[in-house]
Amino acid sequence: MYVQLDIMDSKLTLKLKNNIIEKAKLYAKKQNTSLSRLIENYLKTVTVTDEKEGIKITPLVLSLTGVIELEESNYKKRYTDYLSEKYT
Repeated sequence: MYVQLDIMDSKLTLKLKNNIIEKAKLYAKKQNTSLSRLIENYLKTVTVTDEKEGIKITPLVLSLTGVIELEESNYKKRYTDYLSEKYT
């Protein structure tokens, strides 16, 4: 399991159109996340270079990265249970 500890957060001021901000806030709320986390995840995906060399990832896929957080162990157990039921 990989755990990344972020020691320090910094503030960033952005100028955006009001309607974009309101739509983004609604989207973040529906995704059960904060607008800051949403923007941070987006910036993480667009700044990844070395890790993804040679693999072309579309902007749509990049924008979806980090939107859903799964509990890894729970996901694996549910999938194992599903396969067990399917093939027994």
